[in-house]
Amino acid sequence: MEGIAALIVQAIAGMVGGGVAGQLVKTVGMAVLPKLLSGAIGGILGGSAIGAILGGGDPTAAADAATAAGGMDIGALIGQLLGGAAGGGVLTAIVGQFLGKK
Repeated sequence: MEGIAALIVQAIAGMVGGGVAGQLVKTVGMAVLPKLLSGAIGGILGGSAIGAILGGGDPTAAADAATAAGGMDIGALIGQLLGGAAGGGVLTAIVGQFLGKK
């Protein structure tokens, strides 16, 4: 269950990052649903990539270690949030460049 929670955190952070990227980059002429979908996908990819780089590539292992220690791993949560937001923003900006052109 903790692995699924990590993916949900990454997806939500990606949606937020995608929404922010859509507002900042005016050439991203996309509707709300494509922004949210690309943000969620980018968030999961970005959060997983940052987790792998920082040594927490397996979200279930990090969650199991935190549960065994009796708490929540705040460092892993912050990494998932930042990686998810960055990944969502980047993928939304890239997708927006293709969908926004007419």
